[in-house]
Amino acid sequence: MMLYPAMSVLNSYIPNRYMLVTVVSRRARQIAEEAEANGTRLDEKPVTMAINEVAEGKLSAVQDEAETPETAE
Repeated sequence: MMLYPAMSVLNSYIPNRYMLVTVVSRRARQIAEEAEANGTRLDEKPVTMAINEVAEGKLSAVQDEAETPETAE
């Protein structure tokens, strides 16, 4: 089974799989909520978009922790 992007690429930004799942799921929820609020249709699934953001280096575990106070409000 081929996984794209490769786990080695994703792990270079987020150190372990559990943390990766947490970061990706949180970002996927944000993407889905933003799309619903704006009434836009997504071409890809929110999880796919979030994983691609990690692979591109746009998301990391450090950023995720920094965003926690905003989501707590």
